[in-house]
Amino acid sequence: MQKIIIASGPVIVENDKVLLDIQGEDKFWKFCGGKTRESESLEETAIRRSQEELGIEIKISDIDPFILYTKKETAEGNLDIILVHFLAERIGEINPGEDIREWKWIPLEELEKENLAPNIIPTLKHFGFLE
Repeated sequence: MQKIIIASGPVIVENDKVLLDIQGEDKFWKFCGGKTRESESLEETAIRRSQEELGIEIKISDIDPFILYTKKETAEGNLDIILVHFLAERIGEINPGEDIREWKWIPLEELEKENLAPNIIPTLKHFGFLE
């Protein structure tokens, strides 16, 4: 079993709203993104996952990412997860992939009402969108 997962994805904020989605069996809102492939850079993963999940191109506007570490307990044992978030701009209209159950622009001032993944608030604070 792989003990470490590195995932990368964009943080897209427009008009004081953040773009989040729910996919697979998750029950909470997340940034789009996912596991890196062996032959990919972190930026390439963020670009690929944006296309796969939301059908959009992105332009990374800050190449200095926010990196967050977390741990997940699985039946096979503990897993170390490193999340890498790049600030990015959306190019094109959203056309979600088949794994996306729901997506929406969530106003920053309404985030506390939503069921968010634990990395959302710290990431938005890092990039200066929240106090």
